[in-house]
Amino acid sequence: MSNPLVYEYLPILIFLAIAVVISGGAIAGSYLVARQNPDSEKLSPYECGFEPFTDSRTKFDVRFYLVSILFIIFDLEVAFLFPWAISLGDIGMFGFWSMMIFLGVLTIGFIYEWKKGALEWE
Repeated sequence: MSNPLVYEYLPILIFLAIAVVISGGAIAGSYLVARQNPDSEKLSPYECGFEPFTDSRTKFDVRFYLVSILFIIFDLEVAFLFPWAISLGDIGMFGFWSMMIFLGVLTIGFIYEWKKGALEWE
């Protein structure tokens, strides 16, 4: 291994190997130590705590999808706003206006959700 690039990635490979060994050991240990006693209640299917009463391939109301879109919008906004706010002094006006465009697109998505009635739950 005379390539210095390999030496730079060696700590990452060691870290991955240790992670695989520890996670594999934890999974194997849980099978060896824990009691494996599944009963009919544990193995029964459920939806929100009760038995399913229809086929699982039925269509959902569009409001479920709108709520998930709304969650993704706000999740993305928060995930990108924190690093942006920390590095705002370094990225200058280009970074500022890039984030304003990003927030504008998210605002359009929020307005779409609002107009579709996703915020009015029955």
